[in-house]
This record gives sequence, structure tokens and C-alpha cells, in this order.
Amino acid sequence: MARVYLETTVLSAIVTDRLDLASLYRRESSRKWMQEVGPEHELFTSVEVIRELSDPRFPLRVAALEHAEQLPLLEINDEVIACAQMLVTSLVMPQPVAGDALHVAVCAVHGIDYLLSWNVKHLSNPNKVPHLRSALAEMGLDAPAILTPDML
Repeated sequence: MARVYLETTVLSAIVTDRLDLASLYRRESSRKWMQEVGPEHELFTSVEVIRELSDPRFPLRVAALEHAEQLPLLEINDEVIACAQMLVTSLVMPQPVAGDALHVAVCAVHGIDYLLSWNVKHLSNPNKVPHLRSALAEMGLDAPAILTPDML
């Protein structure tokens, strides 16, 4: 049983009401993954995901938070924050420390196998993988495999 971290974009995709093809695809893929694949794994999220989903500008925050709050929360401790800061200062992840860098750091520090995200620009971008692995290895940490739901 693998340990899987659900990042904000996956939880928001589950509840999206957007009707463009990309959003519909992400919604159906995320829902299918949660129903068919999710039960085979240990699922987690973090307070950072809760913070992002709680943004008052996100109209479907209540529905997304209902999904997020069913998951165990991984702690954001000093080691996680230091790791996220290192990822930003080494230019592996974009600023600010909150957000993408924090998601990766939470996973690395807590030994998460997979980080599930639809953020292909900064998170599930295969071009970033070698840099991410190298930076985390310098801290004695393993990088999670960062995938979209349709890849896992």
C-alpha cells in the first residue's frame, strides 16, 4: 500500500463545475481515481491544501474542503519549512515557500511515495524531476514521484 499525498489541484478538480474539455477530463479522472485507485492506498493531505482550498475566491471551497477534511493531515514542522525554503532558494521550486515547495517538502519529509497533482507547470513536470531529486538528496531525503491521477 503506497502513501499518496493529494495536492490542491486534485481535490479542486473533483468538485469543479467548469465545462471546458480539460476541466471535465481532470474532474472525471480525479473522481475515477478516488473511487477505483484511492482505496488501494494510504491517502494524505496537509494544512497547506486546506489553506489553499479555503481561499474565499474559490467558489467551490466548501465542497472541496469536505473531501480534504476526510484525509489525515501531514504535519508542517520546522524540517518541512526548512526543506521548502531550500527548494525555493536553490531555484528548484518557485516562490513563495508556501504552495508548491511546501507540498513537495511535506511529502519528502514524511516519506510519501506519490504526490498527486494536476499542476504540470511546477509539480508534475518531468523536466523538474532530476533537479528535485538532486536537491532533496542533498538533504538526505527522497523525492516523491509526482504524477497526475491518470498516471497512477
